[in-house]
Formats: sequence, structure tokens, C-alpha cells
Amino acid sequence: MSTHSSRIPRPADVAPADTAGLRADALHNRNRILAAAREAFATLGLGVPMAAIARRAGVGMATLYRRFPTREALITEVFADQLTTCVSVVDDALADPDPWHGFRTVIEKVCAMQAVDRGFTAAFLTAFPDAVDYERERVRAEHGFAELTRRAKDTGRLRADFDHADLTLLLMANSGIVAESTEAALAASRRLVAYLLQSFQADHAAPLPPAPPLGLRHMYCPSPARSTG
Repeated sequence: MSTHSSRIPRPADVAPADTAGLRADALHNRNRILAAAREAFATLGLGVPMAAIARRAGVGMATLYRRFPTREALITEVFADQLTTCVSVVDDALADPDPWHGFRTVIEKVCAMQAVDRGFTAAFLTAFPDAVDYERERVRAEHGFAELTRRAKDTGRLRADFDHADLTLLLMANSGIVAESTEAALAASRRLVAYLLQSFQADHAAPLPPAPPLGLRHMYCPSPARSTG
């Protein structure tokens, strides 16, 4: 099997909105909104009311909607950096000459991101039809992981019956971790992932029940509400 890198053709990177034309006070408000939203989504998930984000940021609703007309626009801006990181993790794993090591690394890093940011996985799995670059990058990451899975199976290290539903189950289990601190959540996530990665190895491949009909989209609602709540 070839071990050279075969990265998926890359569209334009997800980039933050152009802020060059904003006045200093408008840019300050925008940054406050993004910081407040990032904190709220990380701790409470994507369902945080827009009004609560405005209060956290210390701005009025009119200011929030002037900068981010929809919840979708705010979510995609908040998680653009995380999405870029996630795609880079998959790209690096595809370039790894050891597909099993690359597969493990993706699982470990994505689960660590999920453990410290409750909103990221939901944002990653939610369809944003109007955010073209974001959607392309998300789909590219999914396709890259599917290719990485195929390669890891070809090496004989990943069990042959590993199914895409198993990734969904892993992320569901990891998302259920509740801890009193980020450090405790990360420690719990690392141990859970270590257990599960051992079970994914071909030399631990005892017969399993059939894979459930689960895809990544079963973890979250298909689209965040656009209400003004």
C-alpha cells in the first residue's frame, strides 16, 4: 500500500469575515460578541439564546444582529478556527506513513477538542447551507476520515468490521463526560478514548452485534434555530 500523502484537494480556507473597514468601537464590539459566544457555546452548547450572548458581551441586541444577522453567521465565525484545526488534523493524519497511527491521532485530538468545547462537535456536524466554505471544509474532513479508515483497515491494524456508526457512538460517549473542570474532562476523555481505541484494534476483534443505523448527523439537530431568543 502506498504511504505517500494524498491530501484531499483543498478549497479556499474558512476565513474570518473581513474587518478592515470597521471602526475601532465596532471592531471592539464584534470581538466582545465573539468572545462571549465562544464561551457560551463551549460551556452550554449551541442552544444558548442570542439575548444571553448579547448580555454576556455587554452589547444590545441591535449591535449583535448588526454584526451577525443570524445565529448561523455567529456560529460559523466562532468555530472557523476550530474547523480549520480539525481539517488540518485529518490532513496531517493522511500524510502520516502509518495509517493506524494517523487514525488514532485523529480520534484522540477530535475527542480532546470535544471534551473542552461542548459546542464544537455540534457546530461541526450541523449543516450550514449558506456558509459555503465552512460546509466544504466540514465535508472534506468527513471524507478524509473515511479514507483514513480505509487505509488503517488495509494495514490490518484496524478491525475490518469498524463502521462509521462506531465513530458516532464514540463521540456520543465522549460528549456525555461531565466533570468539574476542563482538566478533569480531558483526563476522563483520554481514558475513555484509550479504552475504545484498544477495542478498535484487529487483534481485539471478537464478534460484535450489528452496527446501528447511525451517522454523525444523528448526534445533533440538523440546523440551529434562527430565532432571536
